Amino acid sequence: MTNLRGKTLFITGASRGIGLAIAKRAARDGANIVVAAKSGVANPKLPGTIYSAAAEIEAEGGIALPLQVDIREEEQVHAAVAATVARFGGIDILINNASAIWLRGALDTPMKRFDLMQQVNSRGSFLCAQACLPELLKASNPHILTLAPPINLAPKWWGPHVGYTLAKMGMSFVTLGLAAEFGPRGVGVNALWPRTVILTDALKMIPGVDPNGARTPAIMADAAHAILTTPAAQMTGQFLVDEDLLRSRGISDFEQYAVQPGRPLLPDFFLD
Repeated sequence: MTNLRGKTLFITGASRGIGLAIAKRAARDGANIVVAAKSGVANPKLPGTIYSAAAEIEAEGGIALPLQVDIREEEQVHAAVAATVARFGGIDILINNASAIWLRGALDTPMKRFDLMQQVNSRGSFLCAQACLPELLKASNPHILTLAPPINLAPKWWGPHVGYTLAKMGMSFVTLGLAAEFGPRGVGVNALWPRTVILTDALKMIPGVDPNGARTPAIMADAAHAILTTPAAQMTGQFLVDEDLLRSRGISDFEQYAVQPGRPLLPDFFLD
């Protein structure tokens, strides 16, 4: 399979950033995209809503279904899945992209922030998979792709922000478990993580990060597309890094993804 024409993708957090980039890349193939995100009204700090994302997706040639969903809420997730099936007849791909971040130590992490990260990141990924799997198991080339890092227990990644690391590694462990359970049933369950920092609106809110040392979300979109067009039986249970995957598929020009070509790139979290 070389493209995603006619496939239905359920993408969490697709109103901006990497989720939107993945959606627009699939849209260029003529895919159906469910924009499942909380952003129904524009936020001056984080531009982009489910409706503006839907317009961008349709401008690229896709069919968009914007659904306001808080993935912490079980009823909202199941209602969104039902609306997707009613509109498109099924679900072929789940992208667990939604994520919450708080980069502080234990004494500077309010429990409200800690709970938010666990609920959105690991629990949200599990809930969305649980809700989508009955449809995925009926699809011809089903994939679950979660934006989560390779599992890493090195203390240097846990000490500075244990709450965030736990939440992201939770997504990774959910991937590991779902791959073991559903890979044998034909669902490709994988994780994807960027080699470098990716320029998103959320990144701009983190002090001290030079956006000129980042790559654009396009590299993650191209890597995701490569995974999702691979037969599920040939790729499951893998923790993939965008640059490594694209190199394995013959891509050698990575300057095209640089925010400022020629600048040293900032490595992302959790990669040694």
